[in-house]
Amino acid sequence: MMEEEEFEFAEDLEAILHLTPEVQLAIEQVFPSQDPLDRADFNAVEYINTLFPTEQSLANIDDVVNKIRLKIRRLDDNIRTVVRGQTNVGQDGRQVKEITRDIKQLDHAKRHLTTSITTLNHLHMLAGGVDSLEAMTRKRQYGEVANLLQGVVNVLEHFHKYMGIPQIRQLSERVKAAQSELGTQILADFEEAFPSQGSKRPGGPSNVLRDACLVANVLDPRIKQEIIKKFIRQHLSEYLVLFQENQDVAWLDKIDRRYAWIKRQLLDYEEKYGRMFPEEWCMTERIAVEFCHITRAELAKVMRTRAKEIEVKLLLFAIQRTTNFEGLLAKRFTGCTLTDKRPESPLDPTNPFLEDDPAEDAGTEKDEDLAKPKKPKAPENPFHGIVSKCFEPHLYVYIESQDKNLGELIDRFVADFRAQGPPKAGTEEGGAVLPSCADLFVYYKKCMVQCSQLSTGEPMIALTTIFQKFLREYAWKILSGNLPNTNSGGLTISSLLKEKEGSEAAKFTVDELCLICSILSTAEYCLATTQQLEEKLKEKVDKVLVERINLTGEMDTFSTVISNSIQLLVQDLDAACDPALTAMSKMPWQSVEHVGDQSPYVTSIIMHIKQNVPIIRDNLASTRKYFTQFCIKFTNSFIPKFINHLFRCKPISMVGAEQLLLDTHSLKTVLLDLPSIGSQVLRKAPASYTKIVVKGMTRAEMILKVVMAPHEPPVVFVDNYIKLLADGNPETFQKILDMKGLKRSEQSSMLELFRQRLPTPPSGADGGPSLSFSTPTPEQESSRIRKLEKLIKKRL
Repeated sequence: MMEEEEFEFAEDLEAILHLTPEVQLAIEQVFPSQDPLDRADFNAVEYINTLFPTEQSLANIDDVVNKIRLKIRRLDDNIRTVVRGQTNVGQDGRQVKEITRDIKQLDHAKRHLTTSITTLNHLHMLAGGVDSLEAMTRKRQYGEVANLLQGVVNVLEHFHKYMGIPQIRQLSERVKAAQSELGTQILADFEEAFPSQGSKRPGGPSNVLRDACLVANVLDPRIKQEIIKKFIRQHLSEYLVLFQENQDVAWLDKIDRRYAWIKRQLLDYEEKYGRMFPEEWCMTERIAVEFCHITRAELAKVMRTRAKEIEVKLLLFAIQRTTNFEGLLAKRFTGCTLTDKRPESPLDPTNPFLEDDPAEDAGTEKDEDLAKPKKPKAPENPFHGIVSKCFEPHLYVYIESQDKNLGELIDRFVADFRAQGPPKAGTEEGGAVLPSCADLFVYYKKCMVQCSQLSTGEPMIALTTIFQKFLREYAWKILSGNLPNTNSGGLTISSLLKEKEGSEAAKFTVDELCLICSILSTAEYCLATTQQLEEKLKEKVDKVLVERINLTGEMDTFSTVISNSIQLLVQDLDAACDPALTAMSKMPWQSVEHVGDQSPYVTSIIMHIKQNVPIIRDNLASTRKYFTQFCIKFTNSFIPKFINHLFRCKPISMVGAEQLLLDTHSLKTVLLDLPSIGSQVLRKAPASYTKIVVKGMTRAEMILKVVMAPHEPPVVFVDNYIKLLADGNPETFQKILDMKGLKRSEQSSMLELFRQRLPTPPSGADGGPSLSFSTPTPEQESSRIRKLEKLIKKRL
């Protein structure tokens, strides 16, 4: 019965003491054991089978049971001992807690005792310090007071939380009274040493006042400020008398004397009083800054009174001397005493606003290369504008003067151009940038430097407006105004459009071609430099005014000059070729009996091209992109005109068409070589240009090939036309029929068949005359041309 109860208890215990794998692993690591009874996965059946593997081993069952019971009793004894041992743990813990509390009380007592001793020491130091401070103040022992006062103030800070104690509060009030008395006493000493009335000053520094300044550093900052203010006012009192508004030296022409006076005063101060004031007070700089404020106010007042007497040279003289003085201050002082930092900074011009030249050297500035790198920006001048700001309201005089000067400069450019004449061919000036262009922008830079040193506000906007005005005038009067016109006796726009039968068309002379190229190069330079000018103006002007700087209109004006110049060059060469094309269209192509060398009209066209293009290329050597534009524009103009004259060649025989095909191929070859024709250095033509020539001249060749094709049977002829020309316009087809010499009746049936054979346009497409299929590729066109060349050679 007892054994059954023990077995049930074991089952209940096993159910209660089911541990997690993590806990079981931790137990095994702390108490390693090889006993099967200690395993987490203990199996009673396996354990019994291990003890009694056979029936014979059951004979020892009593011994095994006794051993297990003995082991159980030992475990019970161990458990009982541990449980009984834990009954005294709580009592021991309470004893330890009491010991810890006593230790903490002792620690607090020690801390409080230390604080009390320290506070008593501070109190003793404070009481003794206040007594000494009062005694030293009465004796004016400022050297000792300076050191003692700071210590007393530092000690008093420890008693802020004890101000409720009457004795502490009384000591604090005595310290404040001593500080107040010191401040009043020191101010009185300075007033006595440097009286506000009278100009006499002591001959040298006073040790008492020097120590008093050290004390003032510890007192209320207002004491220090009052000392500085009174000393500077007394030091500059003579200046206000010498340079009163009614004095002759007060006017702008004597402005140098103001700056010479302050230089002497600063040297006198440093010699006599430099060691009296602490170095960190920066008294020399403060005197200079106060002088600047007074000077700015006095100059503003006298200029308002005598505004009508202000002339440009006088104003610039005063500005130059003032900015030089401000620069001198920047070299001598740091600007640490200024209460308002000004954003103005020295300029860093680039081409011709690139080199950094001082204003006084502006008259000798040279124009630099556009690609010159920018110099690093100079450090800011904290004194910039501290005096010169007073000149800003009067800068309208400067702006009006620049308006007048620039107007005279433009007139001089015009007069010089007329007197010297245009650049001559074969000289260094031929095709080069006009010198007046560089002169204009150098003058612009000079104006910008002078104005931006004075103001980065509205005066800069006004100057920008003046710049815009004369950029346009330069473009009109110097550039566009000097392009060849009716007065030059050369080619005109109307003559370019007028064909002269039986005579050579009027052409520009070589000198006129050089002039056009020179104007084009100058306009390009002006365009690039105007863009740089806009960027520099935006850098110099106040940020809120940047959007008002816009020279786009002026850049567009120079772009127009460039376009007009290129157009004149194109029209000149184009017009020179017109008589030859007219001659081509009037030749009796139906009666040509055999194919020979290229026709005379082709020789004439090539001659004009070889005359004009090398001259234009050489004079536009510095602007290759515009020479390329000239070639492209000429080709775009010449090829359609050539094709139109081809249509006028009617009727044409088979042999005549072959001759025209040979002529067309010759012209195509010349046009492909146009950019480098007559040059010793062979350059590959730009791909964009080559594509235009190949496309245009191949169309002319295809037209002649269609003309050469038999018109019978009509269906084959129409299909061949559609395949070669890819042109769905009936008018073009009718021109081909005219060239073949077909009668109107034949043309009518051909046109009807043509309309029927046109490919149907895709759905949704416009019903225009263009065809839906693609044009032949350049490879296909080249192959066809080679076949035509072989055909021509056979006939020859």
